[in-house]
Amino acid sequence: MRMVVLSLLAATLAAVGLVDPALARSAPQVTAKEVYLVDATTGTVRFAKRETRRVPVASLTKIMTAYVVRRAASLDDVVTVSKADVRHAAESGATAAGLRGGERLTVRDLLYGLLLPSGADAAGALARRYGPGEKAFVAKMNSTARALGMADTNYTNPDGLPQTGGDYSTAKDQVTLAEAALKDPVIATIARTEKYRVGKTAAHRAHTWHNSNRLLPDEAEGMKTGYTKKAGFCLMFVAEREGHTLVGALLGEKSDAARYRTARNLLDTATDA
Repeated sequence: MRMVVLSLLAATLAAVGLVDPALARSAPQVTAKEVYLVDATTGTVRFAKRETRRVPVASLTKIMTAYVVRRAASLDDVVTVSKADVRHAAESGATAAGLRGGERLTVRDLLYGLLLPSGADAAGALARRYGPGEKAFVAKMNSTARALGMADTNYTNPDGLPQTGGDYSTAKDQVTLAEAALKDPVIATIARTEKYRVGKTAAHRAHTWHNSNRLLPDEAEGMKTGYTKKAGFCLMFVAEREGHTLVGALLGEKSDAARYRTARNLLDTATDA
């Protein structure tokens, strides 16, 4: 019944020109609290639900971290991981790349450790180097958000962990960020990589990282997962369907399985439209 009501409402709004007629043809099953999906090829909004509501976005934050680092660093720069970087991730109960204090890795490797396993330790190491220091790095994150037109976004750290001070964004702003990040070929490549291995050297141990995005490789080409108790299950995703690039963000989903189910429903409906 709820789906029928949504479809009838969409059809009525389409008839008076308030929504894209494509939205009226079907109403995807969406359980996430905030959602935004656009066809980046045409600029058409495919679905919107509380898309401007300010909420925490958990580890989707790390896409901005990568975006800022790419504008400040060479991929061949070598960064030394500190014990504090590792300790912060461990004490916060955050996802980590399994780094150890004293390891020296390239920026390229650390970006994979940041985005595939969502390493808070990698985020700390990169922010410390390219702020320099976390406070200066977060200031760069926020100034970059303003430059991209993300007016409803505020970052308080480079990893998205809960912190007092008012970190928030919106589904709409996260899609804006995703579209900007996709224009960076390095970030786009990393975001769609399923597995990345760093061989052991005198400077660092061996690492094997797997992408946490379960839509890869057949259903999407990226980009990032996120979760905290406060933010719920979040997902930033991009998929190529029938010659169109679809970019979406869903926030505040109730479970890991539900976020992928919602994303699939959104993509299928957008394709059918």
